[in-house]
Amino acid sequence: MARGAGVQLPPLRSIDDFIRGRARFMLPDIRELQRWNHRVINNLLYYQTNYLALGAPLILLVGYLQPLKTVLGGALVSLCFLGFVWAAENRPFVRRLRRNHPSPCLLALLALTYTLLSALGGVAVFHFGLSFPIMLTVVHASLRLRNVKNKMENKLESIGMKRTPMGILLEALGQEQEAGS
Repeated sequence: MARGAGVQLPPLRSIDDFIRGRARFMLPDIRELQRWNHRVINNLLYYQTNYLALGAPLILLVGYLQPLKTVLGGALVSLCFLGFVWAAENRPFVRRLRRNHPSPCLLALLALTYTLLSALGGVAVFHFGLSFPIMLTVVHASLRLRNVKNKMENKLESIGMKRTPMGILLEALGQEQEAGS
């Protein structure tokens, strides 16, 4: 299957599954970073449509109030991300680094974008408009315990039967080996 073929957004999960009722939350065990990483990645894959539905209105609101800074911040983050993905695909050293140390690579990428944004003066707008929804997403993904349906959906994603935007993003960041575990 071609790389971009068959990409589909998963269904919006019910509010009962996402936050209330059947949803179970627990602080992750920080001594087991690998297990915490698995939980976050699998929840990102399973609830990606819910995260998009929660983050998009805030991004749009900030974009409406501060359009130039929002576009500048989004473009800068996109350029840094695309540069990293290009380097990881075309430079063996960066490819090995991304494969062997995916989390530090992601943190370095975030630090680079923060540094560039602070130099350009768009940090406050970027942090409120783009980083706040991302922070809420990571907090929910960290605290939300997985259920059986979540695990089954993630297995389908990990064996390639389904391709989603979040799966492609995680793969580009070197996190694909974690998905579905």
